Amino acid sequence: MRYDARRRSVWITPSTGCTHAIPGSSCDVTIASRLLEHSLVYRLWQLPFAERKLAPILRGDDITRARRVLDVGCGPGTNAPHFEGADYLGVDINPAYIENARKRFGRRFLAVDVTEYSAQDEGKFDFIFVNSLLHHIDTGGVRRLLAHLSTLLPADGHIHILDLVMPHDRWSIGGVLARADRGDSPRPLAEWRELFSEALDVVRFEPYSLGVGGVVLWNMVYCKARAR
Repeated sequence: MRYDARRRSVWITPSTGCTHAIPGSSCDVTIASRLLEHSLVYRLWQLPFAERKLAPILRGDDITRARRVLDVGCGPGTNAPHFEGADYLGVDINPAYIENARKRFGRRFLAVDVTEYSAQDEGKFDFIFVNSLLHHIDTGGVRRLLAHLSTLLPADGHIHILDLVMPHDRWSIGGVLARADRGDSPRPLAEWRELFSEALDVVRFEPYSLGVGGVVLWNMVYCKARAR
């Protein structure tokens, strides 16, 4: 996954892991990445952690109060059921994901490069959700994407970002899994804070972890922010 500055294309496929960063596993990575492009495989991979990943957002009332929602990098629509009472739009550049999402949820989904999307005709979004996308994009691309998304927020709106953190110990389980993820740019916590603060007015910045049986598998961060 990458941000192509020449085409201004965000290749959006939310992630939770594969093995492409492990030496000697390039063949396995290609197979794993291709498998995860299929909606059913992706949903099964996400299933054990999908709800727990959203915990920092669900603890507040932002979701229940959302009026217009833009789900950036929505994949096969995994997050759509959380926004049943809102005017919801999911965007992803993967047409197969979008086709699957439309069939499953009957909501509004677009196969579109979000950096080319304008809200002028429909109004802005008080809740913009970016779930496990930014670690697929290089730093320049993240800056451009966040700058664009901030133009889609009204004065009272917020962007909600969940993403993968590279821990200090790169050889911990969490560090190995972060390096093995399909995204090439998991960042340390301080780097995420700096990127978010450059582009947005940060309201909440919360590190958290996902794991099993007390073992941390993924280190995550939640950021809630306003447009400057």
